[in-house]
Amino acid sequence: MALIVQKFGGTSVASTDRIKNVAKRVARWKAQGHNIIVVPSAMSGETNRLIALAREISTTPDPRELDVIASTGEQVTIGLLALALKEEGLKAKSYTGPQVRVLTDSTYTKARILQIDDEKIRKDLDNGYVVVVAGFQGADENGNITTLGRGGSDTSAVALAAALTADECQIYTDVDGVYTTDPRVEPKARKLDTITFEEMLEMASLGSKVLQIRSVEFAGKYKVKLRVLSSFQEEGEGTLITVEEDKPMEQPIISGIAFNRDEAKLTILGVPDRPGIAYQLLGPIADANIDVDMIIQNVAKDETTDFSFTVNRGDYAKAMEILKATSEKLGARGVLGDDKICKVSAVGVGMRSHPGIASKVSAVGVGMRSHPGIASKMFNVLGQEGINIKMITTSEIKISVVVDEKYLELAVRVLHKAFDLDKAA
Repeated sequence: MALIVQKFGGTSVASTDRIKNVAKRVARWKAQGHNIIVVPSAMSGETNRLIALAREISTTPDPRELDVIASTGEQVTIGLLALALKEEGLKAKSYTGPQVRVLTDSTYTKARILQIDDEKIRKDLDNGYVVVVAGFQGADENGNITTLGRGGSDTSAVALAAALTADECQIYTDVDGVYTTDPRVEPKARKLDTITFEEMLEMASLGSKVLQIRSVEFAGKYKVKLRVLSSFQEEGEGTLITVEEDKPMEQPIISGIAFNRDEAKLTILGVPDRPGIAYQLLGPIADANIDVDMIIQNVAKDETTDFSFTVNRGDYAKAMEILKATSEKLGARGVLGDDKICKVSAVGVGMRSHPGIASKVSAVGVGMRSHPGIASKMFNVLGQEGINIKMITTSEIKISVVVDEKYLELAVRVLHKAFDLDKAA
């Protein structure tokens, strides 16, 4: 008998019929003798509807009151699911985040979980109940309702699994696992049987929408085994997300090709090359709460530097305005921008165990421990297709390039094929 936390996303509970189907699925797991905790999201579209209502009253709603409103979506779902479970002949009990005592900080609309009181849940499990806990929400030390931000139900489920040392946390979505890339871009994409936390975190940060980034970070920190499954298929093992040591010995070097369309690039030309210049450029950007991703600095012989970085496309106009003001203060030659770019990345923990690439690619500003042929193959494949690389960045387990957005799908497909990701492992 195992303790399993099952999280169901908004599409999985989008109607009463789907909620009934979730109850039937949970009942089958319970019949196998497992202890089950279920964490549902709000019904699909409900959170957006609630926030829209708030904005009809106030264009800038108070965050505390916004959390009070937004949290009600999950409260409806847990009550309906508990009723559906009882109709299946199960003992079931629902709890909101504050009732369970999911303690968070007071950062409304994007709170962080500090502690979970598991006493009620353990008592109910011992008495044979299926426990249904609202995702996405908690309460601060003063009893104020808080929400965890978009995708927060994933984090709620993982946090509960960590607090109760569950054997597995199952994330049910509208896909049947994690794929080598987006099947809508590359039809030959394969579902992965396993992937490491590091790989999944990179994939999520690079644009994969299967799991929320914070939930993967949480799972990796507390070594909670995650499994991604489909709510709409009865069969299948999904994808297990686990620690690197649990991966097969003969794993592929590259596990997937990730991409992000929502990128924009800014360049300030001819600023003085002196200590502290990076802070003078990026400090105002950070003060505006704009996240910077990739950074490249090119120093010229005249002791000036060109400084390029990428931001989310939604922040492009604001970042450009700030950078132009900075350019005037520093006496730079000008500012360039491009909001028609994308980022494409090859991801795989297998790169870590193949040293030697640093000497091969140091000329383009890349330093990493990797398979000596991965970077050169990636650059060569893109070059043969006439795809110009604008920026490059790496970590131990990824190589990312910025290219023109019009080449995104072509780049994904040719890299997917070049690294044999269309072939069975």
